Amino acid sequence: MSPAMSLESLYQKGVKNMYDNGIQHVPGKYILPVNERPNIITDETTCPDLDLELPVIDFAELQGPNRAKVLKSLAYACENYGFFQLVNHGIPEEIVSNMVNVSKRFFEMPLSEREKYMSADMSSPVRYGTSFNQTNDGVFSWRDFLKLVCHPLPDVLPHWPTSPSDFRQLAVCYAKETKILFMMLVEAIFESLGIKDTEKKTKQSNLEDDDEDEILKELENGSQLMVVNCYPPCPQPDLTLGMPPHSDYGFLTLLHQDRVKGLQIQHQNNWVTVQPVPGSFVVNVGDHLEIFSNGRYKSVLHRVLVNSKNCRISLASLHSFPFTSIVRPSEKLVTEANPKIYKDTDFASFLNYIRSCDSKKKNFLESRRLTN
Repeated sequence: MSPAMSLESLYQKGVKNMYDNGIQHVPGKYILPVNERPNIITDETTCPDLDLELPVIDFAELQGPNRAKVLKSLAYACENYGFFQLVNHGIPEEIVSNMVNVSKRFFEMPLSEREKYMSADMSSPVRYGTSFNQTNDGVFSWRDFLKLVCHPLPDVLPHWPTSPSDFRQLAVCYAKETKILFMMLVEAIFESLGIKDTEKKTKQSNLEDDDEDEILKELENGSQLMVVNCYPPCPQPDLTLGMPPHSDYGFLTLLHQDRVKGLQIQHQNNWVTVQPVPGSFVVNVGDHLEIFSNGRYKSVLHRVLVNSKNCRISLASLHSFPFTSIVRPSEKLVTEANPKIYKDTDFASFLNYIRSCDSKKKNFLESRRLTN
């Protein structure tokens, strides 16, 4: 590392840049308090390094005669894990591998190319940055990211990176495929919640499905954010995290992770490591879906570990309602026995929340909970 380059200037430019400059120790800005470090045993997390095989949902089976059985498995996964592995999802392997490859090439470009897209503006159609919330984080996370707003595509595409030269073309293919998959999953989610009958057997069921059809249209025209995460090797991985404990803000997240382990979820009060399944997506319930399901489906805390040997790349496609929508529990899931437990919410309240605090853990969703 050049003596002229201070640690302050290094970490503001991201951890990939620090790794490229041969940093040997984690700077103090990235070191977590002892009780927040990974692999630390506490009363709340007694087995922090368990491996977990998530429930597996076979998307091909979901589209066939076994749909009813698979829907039950989907409901079980969303209620008890908040996560599932989606296999046989139908997105061509070439489209996924091309997106992974071009993402690696983006992060391998010189910093002078990557930092063109650095911005503190959370509404920017493209943002390159580091940590979790670089503006407010008291302790930084060992992560660099590229965030791409994907809707409406004609408006945002001119702002996306032009290097590597095939980046836009490959990212567009990936974004379109994940949006199609998301919409098919949403229909299954609605059916698993018992609020929509896809067969529409009666006139009455047609009338009852009108509201859900409107919600489906909202989601089809809703927000899509693609986040490409880069977790370079870390010289002292037990001192920091790639991402702190958090839940996802949107409706559903479709995550493609490479074969390097790192994702952990909080399950039965333990931090457990999700085993990568080649060719699959890890799908997780977001805050909006927990609100929409009136607490039935769980938006679960998760975090990311880093390691000292391997760079890890993940692709997260986050989908939800339009930024202008109001998110509320489905009327069909609110009863006298199961009263409404969340306030109506919107994107503006979320932005105000994360701008005003160090946004760790599940605090935003908890802030929307009604007190009885």
